[in-house]
Formats: sequence, C-alpha cells, structure tokens
Amino acid sequence: MTAHGLPPILREAIARMVRDIQPAELAARAAKLSDNYRARGGSETIKSFEDVAAYLATRMPATFAAMIASLDWTKVRLVDFAPLSVLDIGAGAGAASWAAAEIFPSLQSFTMLDRNRQFLGAARTLADAHALMRDAAILESDIAILPNGTQADLVLANYALTELSDDVLTRAVPHLWTATKGVLVIVEPGTPDGFARILKCRASLLKDGARIVAPCPGDYPCPIAKPGWCHFAARLPRSRAHIRAKGGAVPFEDEKFSYLAVAHENVGLRPSSPRILSRPHALKHALRVRICADGGIAEHEASKRDKESYRAFARKDWGDAV
Repeated sequence: MTAHGLPPILREAIARMVRDIQPAELAARAAKLSDNYRARGGSETIKSFEDVAAYLATRMPATFAAMIASLDWTKVRLVDFAPLSVLDIGAGAGAASWAAAEIFPSLQSFTMLDRNRQFLGAARTLADAHALMRDAAILESDIAILPNGTQADLVLANYALTELSDDVLTRAVPHLWTATKGVLVIVEPGTPDGFARILKCRASLLKDGARIVAPCPGDYPCPIAKPGWCHFAARLPRSRAHIRAKGGAVPFEDEKFSYLAVAHENVGLRPSSPRILSRPHALKHALRVRICADGGIAEHEASKRDKESYRAFARKDWGDAV
C-alpha cells in the first residue's frame, strides 16, 4: 500500500505548533477528539490552541492522506486538467488544500472556508509556510451557505459533510456543484454512515448533470448492497508526536475513507476502468480480487499460470483501476 505522508514543510510547521504541548495533555485531547470523531461530532470540540494541536498531530495527517489518495485516483482519468484555483470547503486546518497543491502544481489561488476560528488560525499559520498559499483567502463561512459568487476550478469537501443533518446535506450539495467550474471531490469517513452520505451526494450530483470521475467506473446505480459499503484505505507514516498522542506501537496507520469525484462537461475524461474494491487476497496459486465493473461486483482470480495477468494484478492495490 502506498504511503501518503505529509510534505516536509507541512510536517515541520505542525511540529513547531505542537512542540510545547505536554505529551500527556496532547494524548488526552487526542483521545477526546477520537471519541468525538467516532460519534460523528463536529468541529465544536475544537475550542483552544491545545485542541488544534491534538488535531494537527493525529487527524490532519489522516485527512491529508485520504484526500491525496482520492485526488491521485481522480487525476488518472482527467485529460489536461490544470486547475488554477481551489476552493476548500470546511477546510479545517487546510489538509485538502495541501493535498491539492501536491497533486496539481498548476494551482495559483487557494480559498479555505470554515466556521471554526481556531481552525482558521491554524490554517493561516500553516499556509504561511507554503510559498503559493501565503496569499490564500482563509475565511469564516458555513458549508451550507457559501459566499455569493464563490467558484473555483477544483472544489474539495474533505470530511466536511460528516456533521450535517440530512436536510442540510440536501441543500449543501447543489451549492458545492454550483461553486465548481471543473472538478468536485468529496471525501468522507470510510464507514457505513460516511458511504451513505457519499451515495446521497452521488444521486444529487448525477441528477444535476455531473459526470462521475472516480471511484465508480460508470454512472449506473451503485451495486453495493447493505450491509456492505464502498471504502478505501490510505497508509500514513506516524510522526513522533502522533505516536505519543495515540499510544501507537507501529510507525504507520491506515485511514479508511469513502470518496466521490465528479466533473462538468468541460473537463476531458479518459475511458473508465473497473475498480478494485478491497485489498487483493493472495491464494496459493492465484490472486483473488474484488472488482466493481459494468454495474456489478465480481470476484476475479489471476492465476500464476497466466503470468501476464498475474503480474498485472500483483502491481495493483486496493482502490486502483484495472
């Protein structure tokens, strides 16, 4: 599995922000943050610099990894898409903007919106470490009520819809699409609830004329039935502060997430391909792979006797197109 670590300048900027927080306090606040995350809580628990520090040390690397993996898979299908502007909705400390800067070096303009002032302060401090983000517009705004005329080539909603009620979500998604001039990418936790929100967004966006870029190979109804759900994983290396805060014993963590990328008609797309829906399973004489294709889910076995097919699948991982 490919590791998606923070860019060195971001990692160093976070380290400077958390270095004066005592490990015990960082761990306690990180535990509270994790409990809130599992309970689908919102950013209202981020009330102090110490809360932000716990988020930066433990959650921002994970949300960055999920977004950069989603953008990486999205970019594979895009033809000559070189966005100049990005709009980061519910930006938090700006993880999605940093991920976009890594994947799309053409970006020149960054706008980050969030309603939590503690997050906005952290986003400003971190953005000052990046040459292209120093002039970023970092604004207080509710996700469901975007400033009039807000638009960008690339719009990102990274773990931003989690705390919305169904009614607010229904109102918010069309606003996100209206703000999108090119591509919209939505990332949610890789849970049944997170995937349910992705499906609601998918239905709304298809109704409004969006074309699916990833991960779905087509615009057909999702073939995954409950209790199953579509999700992927991004591996991230743990920093020393991350390990201390979460009491981890291994130097990496796998972040589970669900995502959806859609595009307007003006964006060129390469032909779609089937998608691997889970980690390939190694058998004695073959690789077994679960694939979404042609409106259905299929199990494929690549036999070692078919060397070309086996090698092709051996190079693929969970989430890759085949």
